[in-house]
Amino acid sequence: MPHPVALDPAAFRTEVDGKPTDLHTLTGDGGVSVDLTDYGARIVRILAPDRDGVPGDVVLGYDNIRSVMDGQASMGAFIGRFANRIADGRFTLDGVEHQLARNGGAHHIHGGVKGSRFRVFDSERLGPGAVRMSLTYADGEEGYPGELRSAVTYRLDGDTLRMEYEAVTDRRTIVNFTGHAYFNLAGAGTILDHVLTMNARAFTPTDATAIPTGEIRPVAGTPFDFTTPHRIGERIDADDEQIRFGSGYDHNMVIDKPPGAFGPVATVEEPVSGRLLEVSSSEPGAQLHSGNFLTGVAPRDVGRGGVPFVRRGGLCIEPQRFPDAPNHPNFPSTVLDPGETFRGVIAYRFGVR
Repeated sequence: MPHPVALDPAAFRTEVDGKPTDLHTLTGDGGVSVDLTDYGARIVRILAPDRDGVPGDVVLGYDNIRSVMDGQASMGAFIGRFANRIADGRFTLDGVEHQLARNGGAHHIHGGVKGSRFRVFDSERLGPGAVRMSLTYADGEEGYPGELRSAVTYRLDGDTLRMEYEAVTDRRTIVNFTGHAYFNLAGAGTILDHVLTMNARAFTPTDATAIPTGEIRPVAGTPFDFTTPHRIGERIDADDEQIRFGSGYDHNMVIDKPPGAFGPVATVEEPVSGRLLEVSSSEPGAQLHSGNFLTGVAPRDVGRGGVPFVRRGGLCIEPQRFPDAPNHPNFPSTVLDPGETFRGVIAYRFGVR
């Protein structure tokens, strides 16, 4: 693993749309540290020890704010106001059709042209191990109904990073949040030898444009069966229509737990370093994405210390509601009413085996 690159807080200080950005470092007593920027409320870096206690960089990222802004748009970001895709950028709520920005081909993705990944959050330090980041979306912004006031708190507790998020609205709307870190527990190269286990006996297949068909399909007998441990690269190029559609894994997995309950999502192990990542959340699904479109080409896909983000060089496990949920009545609801509070939690625990 490459030696961790020192981060200069001054390199993350600028002004975007009249709002200042900075670097926030969370420290705890578990040997893990986390660096964040207000731009996109995103994870910049996570250092976690290997089995010998040596700290290493376990998420992809950049070493200055300009590279962040010019780089992979979703890398490390907190995604809102609706994570993932909405078909044709359209949904109907209470008999009214809403047309959203089409910023992902024919579809809407990750909140639109000025979704949260392109916005500067207001930040409040809550101590050495926590920071709260807030963002308000205007009524009608990107085509969504309702003013939505949201916040995410990053909290480092020992070896666990928790993302605790919430939102309220003044008008009936839809909401879906997630975290979009690209993990590589080896720090470089591909994630094909990482070993993955997922608490998911079903997934939502898509059409050729990554929009769910509405089917909830058992993973048994498919390359999506990670109910027992498998190398990520073991079946990533299988002769399977869904694998071809995603150029590998890029699908929503249906997590086995009661609705709204906080529970296990996935475990990832990197055999050489011994590093282990356990993902838990309160969400019913998790997008499994194997970094199929990373290229290793500068400037977008070269990160700290000149390390390239090669194809399949990062693994995203994005707990969330299902993609295109507003257009599929059989999917868990994403509707938020005035007077209610949308709440969710994602937790990443780092360990060794």
